Amino acid sequence: MILRLLGKGGSGVGECPSLYVSDGGSYVVQGWQTAQLGTVEIPHLLLGFAEPDTFVGAMLTDTGRGTFTLSGRPVAEESTLKQLDMAADERAIEVPKLGRNFCGASPAR
Repeated sequence: MILRLLGKGGSGVGECPSLYVSDGGSYVVQGWQTAQLGTVEIPHLLLGFAEPDTFVGAMLTDTGRGTFTLSGRPVAEESTLKQLDMAADERAIEVPKLGRNFCGASPAR
């Protein structure tokens, strides 16, 4: 899997929670490790780096302290992990990249 960095944020050190897009059409989310395998914690601001008209296709749980937790497939492939700059307390997960569907009435004219 080949990754392209979309953005970093939420940490004062070089390694930060990060959002990547893969060549397979998914997002790879690098975040802080949690007690649950396949679940990471990320700052709210990280989602602002998603590509236009797309969103991270995973349920987000607001922690109440400026972060979300979300779950996905743990990234374990060595070739993919080598593309990441992760701190010891970080992990990466792969989640779907979904397109936005706009519904509702057209604006009044």
